[in-house]
Amino acid sequence: MGDRVIMAKWLSALICAGLGLAGTGLLFAPPLWAKETPAVAPISLHPQNPKYFLFRGKPLVLVAATEHYGSVINRPFNFDRYLKNAAANKQTLTRTFLLFREQQTSRNPSSPCKPESPDFITPYLRTGPRKALDGEPAYDLDRWNPEYFERLHRFLSRASKLGIVVELTFFSNTFGDSVWALNPLRAENNRQRVGKVEWPDYTSLRNKPLVERQLAYAKKIIRETSRYDNVYYEICNEPGGGVKGHATTADVDAWQTEVARVVRAELERRHSRHLVFGSQAFGYAPKFRQKLDDAFSGRLVDVVNVHPLPDTSLGGRAFQMGNFMSKELRLAEVRDFCLAAHQRRKPTVLDEDNCASLYRDDTGWTIHRKRAWTAILSGAHYDYIDFSITVGSEAGTGASRRKIRRWMRHLSEFIHSFDFVHAKSLPQWIERKPAGLLTTGLAIDGKDYIAYLADARELSDPAAGKPISGKVPLTLPAGRFTVRLYSPTTGQYSPAVAVEGGKTVTIELLPFRHDVVIRATRSGDEEQPPP
Repeated sequence: MGDRVIMAKWLSALICAGLGLAGTGLLFAPPLWAKETPAVAPISLHPQNPKYFLFRGKPLVLVAATEHYGSVINRPFNFDRYLKNAAANKQTLTRTFLLFREQQTSRNPSSPCKPESPDFITPYLRTGPRKALDGEPAYDLDRWNPEYFERLHRFLSRASKLGIVVELTFFSNTFGDSVWALNPLRAENNRQRVGKVEWPDYTSLRNKPLVERQLAYAKKIIRETSRYDNVYYEICNEPGGGVKGHATTADVDAWQTEVARVVRAELERRHSRHLVFGSQAFGYAPKFRQKLDDAFSGRLVDVVNVHPLPDTSLGGRAFQMGNFMSKELRLAEVRDFCLAAHQRRKPTVLDEDNCASLYRDDTGWTIHRKRAWTAILSGAHYDYIDFSITVGSEAGTGASRRKIRRWMRHLSEFIHSFDFVHAKSLPQWIERKPAGLLTTGLAIDGKDYIAYLADARELSDPAAGKPISGKVPLTLPAGRFTVRLYSPTTGQYSPAVAVEGGKTVTIELLPFRHDVVIRATRSGDEEQPPP
């Protein structure tokens, strides 16, 4: 023991001398995130129902209206304000891009993922001397950026304390040459001239020096972040292939397989059991098509991320879940896809629902509220981009806080008040419903029944959004139950009504707009409604 003390004092003196601090008594303690943390099991698949998650000993549904993924890469963005608001609204997830920067456009000029060039923080130092394509100093791929990793650690530490799970996204499709021009791994942007490819080949194995840099960066991210229990890893955001003369979808998936192999090897080396999320590459030509059967059956990922779009193919059916930024509701297609995916062995996350996220108004927010409830009550998980969150408005706007952010809180509170781990899809306990409504349901048979009834009429229907009322017959097993209605907009339950099961019980729905929840719970099993 004496030798250890002497050695420790000698090392301390040596460090102080190297920093020019010998004799001053000033030895700066490392920040909390730089210290070794005890091994904690990270978020995992729930052992009793692997369609859901286990996090810190409790079952978890991923549900969020997240900012546009730039919390770390955008220097002025106050992520502490954003995370505190997310936690207050019971959001269980935030998605974070680690390298990708999106281009500003006239239609959508501002988001956390679209920092100005001087404010874009990456894993690499900008040293010059020549300029990158954005006019700022070129990147040095041989030098990691301390500011980036310090900010990443602060973000993950803060999210951890607030109980928020973080999706760390390594890579992204670059979508076009103008976005590829912003990437540090493009040859014109770095001192090493690595990345001499056109944008469709960025996510392929066609350029060995580029792939080597990509894998080195992925391993660095693992080394920095695998100590956290509140993270999982996504290989690539919206991987796509099939541009004529460039990487095919098979080429992109081969690249994803190599990234996943290296990520898993690095995690294993560090004795970490973090989950890997992702999806198959979609095809650009001859038309957009997202095929998912291999993602659900193969070994590439533990969890399948899906961005709901037209022609999302699973089990031989193409689901039409709405065009991008279209204000299309498509509730039946969302429900049917989630139910089909729930029959597969892996969890499904609607990881970025963008059907109406650009529209920061009641109409867009209502569409996303209804799609979120439909997805989660069909056994999936849900995230959509809340474009009300920007630099300077990291907690959203007054309107979004009163509406979509509060509505997502109600959904999170509601589903986590229910024993979803032991539930199954059982919409047939609702025998009939008024015209225009779509029913989605989960139930613990004989104990607790939930039905979500939503106006599924599209905006093109003149009757869409108008009040609905009528009688709803319920089929419940023998025994006494209490029936309550729940409002997804107010988060309030109606007074409970006692009913006798074993026969058809009819309830009268007074006029309501858009959606309502019916919950029937066996008497004696009721939980107190969440605050």
